[in-house]
Amino acid sequence: MTIADRFARFSKLHVAGDPLRLVNVWDAGSARAVADAGAPALATSSWAVAAAAGYPDGEELPFDALLATATAILGVTDLPVSVDFEGGYADAPDDVQGHARTLLELGVVGCNFEDRKVRGEGLHGVEDQAVRLRAIVAAAAGLDRPVFINARTDLFLGTDPATHEGRVDEALVRAEAYAAAGAGSFFVPGLGDPALIARICEASPLPVNVMVLDPTADLAALARLGVARISFGPAPYVAAMQSLTALAGQLLGS
Repeated sequence: MTIADRFARFSKLHVAGDPLRLVNVWDAGSARAVADAGAPALATSSWAVAAAAGYPDGEELPFDALLATATAILGVTDLPVSVDFEGGYADAPDDVQGHARTLLELGVVGCNFEDRKVRGEGLHGVEDQAVRLRAIVAAAAGLDRPVFINARTDLFLGTDPATHEGRVDEALVRAEAYAAAGAGSFFVPGLGDPALIARICEASPLPVNVMVLDPTADLAALARLGVARISFGPAPYVAAMQSLTALAGQLLGS
C-alpha cells in the first residue's frame, strides 16, 4: 500500500459522529498488540514514547530516538501510522520542515503538531503556528506525498476548566488558521465540557479530536457531540505499566 493509499484510508476514518478511536502506542510491541486487537490505524503518544525510554515528555526524548521508535513501529504493521511530533523539535519553520521531512521519509502517514512553545512560555501566535504548519506541508510536498497533520492547540490543556468557555473563540480562530495552513484535524486535549466540545465540533472547519484518559468514559456520548477522532494519550501506557507492576508483585510474592 502506498503512502497516498494510507493517507486516503486514514483521512476517511475521521467521521463526525463515528469517531476514529486511536489507542496510542509507544513501541513496536505495543503497536503489534493494538493492531492485533483490530485497530484500523495507529498513533503514538509523545508522553508514552518518552516514558518508555526513560525520559520526561516535552521533546526531552532525543529526536533520533523518536525516529528509531517510529521505524520500529512501521516495521511491524502495514496500518497507517501517525507520530506525535510535539512542536517539531524546533521553533523556526525551516528547522521544523527539515525535521518533518526526516520523519515523513520513514513512511508515517502523518503527525500530531502542537502550538505550545516547548522551550518557552505559552503558545505560538496563530499566524506563527500557521507558518510552522505550512512548513510540514512543504516537507511532504517536497517528497511528492500528502501528510495528515493533527493540529493540536494547548489552549485547554493544563488550564482552569472555569476559563475554557472564554477560550473557545480563540480555539476556533486557530482551527480556521490551521485548516487554511493544511491541517487535517483539530486536536483539543484538556477540553472535557460536553457543551464546549459540541460548540467546537459544530464550528470547526476540521474534524475534531479529543483526548480521553478515563477508560470508562462514555465514548458514544462524545460521538453524539460530533467528535471525529478520540485518542487516549498516555492512558494505555499507564495501564500497561500498572498491570506489569501488579503481575511482577504477584510473581515476586511481594
